[in-house]
Amino acid sequence: MKHDVTIIGGGPAGLMAAYAAASNGAKVLLLEKGTKLGRKLAISGGGRCNVTNRAPLDELIRHIPGNGKFMHSPFANFNNEDIIRLFEEELRIPLKEEDNGRMFPVSNKAIDVVRALIAHLKKIGVELRTGQEVDDIILSPDSSAVTGVRLKNGTELPTKTLIIACGGKSVPHTGSTGDGYAWAKKAGHTITRLFPTEVPIKIHDPLISSRKLQGLSLRDISLSVIHPKTGQTIKTHRGDMIFTHFGFSGPVALRCSQYVVKARFETGVKQIPVQIDCFPDQNEEDLYETVISRLENEPKKAVKNALSGFVPERLLLESLKKAGVKADESFAVQKNEHFRQWIMLLKAFPFLASGTLSIEEAFVTGGGVDLKEIVPKEMASKITDGLFFAGEILDLHGYTGGYNITVAFSTGYSAGQAAAQRLWYV
Repeated sequence: MKHDVTIIGGGPAGLMAAYAAASNGAKVLLLEKGTKLGRKLAISGGGRCNVTNRAPLDELIRHIPGNGKFMHSPFANFNNEDIIRLFEEELRIPLKEEDNGRMFPVSNKAIDVVRALIAHLKKIGVELRTGQEVDDIILSPDSSAVTGVRLKNGTELPTKTLIIACGGKSVPHTGSTGDGYAWAKKAGHTITRLFPTEVPIKIHDPLISSRKLQGLSLRDISLSVIHPKTGQTIKTHRGDMIFTHFGFSGPVALRCSQYVVKARFETGVKQIPVQIDCFPDQNEEDLYETVISRLENEPKKAVKNALSGFVPERLLLESLKKAGVKADESFAVQKNEHFRQWIMLLKAFPFLASGTLSIEEAFVTGGGVDLKEIVPKEMASKITDGLFFAGEILDLHGYTGGYNITVAFSTGYSAGQAAAQRLWYV
């Protein structure tokens, strides 16, 4: 039997593509090589499933640094508010809004979202097959159109249209192992350079290798990536971070990671300067006056005690030492210039980023199918007739916080809708 629409991949993009295609009257087959559908959905948001972000459209675009402007057309089809309506009104999954616009199920259980979506797909007639690994796509004799897929077991499944939504190379245990790139190339598509994004940063510094700061969290700081040749700031993000045994992790580190990767690639410099500003709301002079005033009120007290709580204790001791301040001695017997140096350090604590963890350890894959070869409103190939793409296989990536899953849902819906509607004219 020839299906109207065949979808490769049972992640958020593939599931949403199946919903859109079936809702538009198509006979849909979804193939997932793993034993379970929606594995990325099930682990998203720390297992609570951050289904989207309720930010205004322009803010959504800004939080998709990897070709976000491309998303204007898919969002015109299906945006974050449409996602919320689908889950709340059609799937009967009540959502709640948390910090920074993140939307979660009220139950705080990702599995509720996955089960409701799968149950609805079955209800509207989508054929769901797990444990079905695709070996290759089948093209027409002149390679101008897609005609089917071949499974690893040799079975060939003819189809009128095909949506490739099998993800990138990140989080491979969910099934995203980069299979789709070879199929896209076979269909004539260009794959832009792949790189890890939303990934912890590796730091080359004695404070890291000695593990003196390991496990220490910093709240509401700014982390900046600095151009190694010009000294100019490439990107700054504000939020929380944590020191690890190899470098930095946490929200701001993840958001800055892609700029470290790009700077290393574009400049050829292996170690990229990064800086932590522990007090982004205060300028250097005001902070200095605050510290001196505090020390002058307790001139005979050991500096480490007089400044207790100013920054976390381990960072306090290591930063004082780096600035030449003797933590066990009083302010009265030390030079003010050392405290000036300490404040400068707190406002721009320098480290060298030697890279990031691997693309497999990243939350998101950067790069992918070149968007110049995709019709934005339909997610259709401009090269191969009947072929569509959705989700992380495309050269699209956002920050964590519901932005990537919004991209997956929106591109998936657009691809599924267009694939089904194409059948009306063929």
